[in-house]
Amino acid sequence: MIKKILAGVAVLFVGILIYGALKPGDFRVQRTATIQAPPEKIFPLINDFHNWPSWSPWEKLDPNMKRTLTGPPSGQGAAYDWDGNKAGKGRMEITESLPSSKVGIKLDFIKPMEGHNAVEFTLQPNGNSTNVIWEMSGPLSYPGKVMTIFVSMDKLIGKDFDAGLANMKAAAEK
Repeated sequence: MIKKILAGVAVLFVGILIYGALKPGDFRVQRTATIQAPPEKIFPLINDFHNWPSWSPWEKLDPNMKRTLTGPPSGQGAAYDWDGNKAGKGRMEITESLPSSKVGIKLDFIKPMEGHNAVEFTLQPNGNSTNVIWEMSGPLSYPGKVMTIFVSMDKLIGKDFDAGLANMKAAAEK
């Protein structure tokens, strides 16, 4: 009886590993919010890492996190390194900055898991408001693919994007 149970567990485990190998090798998470402010008021919140504490959902996660800002004060080349207990360790660098319309960021996680992703914020004017689209995409390693069997990247990251956009909305609509 125990051998049958162990064999069943082994088959299930191998099945999960095979299913994980067949999952897509990349991910994309996107959220959109409508903010009652012009793009010119929202853009500096994203394009300048000095302004991220006013809206980023990860800033309050780890109050003792070490933050280092390098490069220009804002725009292309501005970089933000962090090292914390809860927030992990990583680096963001603005790679594209189109005034009042788009900010592209290279996002490199070092801890707890290595990852290299692209982040993009797009601001689309909509009358007296702005649609802000926040997107992150990147490759998934084999362990990442297996993890997505149990929890999707959308569920894992999406709630933080929703919180960040709500914070950004509050900051921009003041």
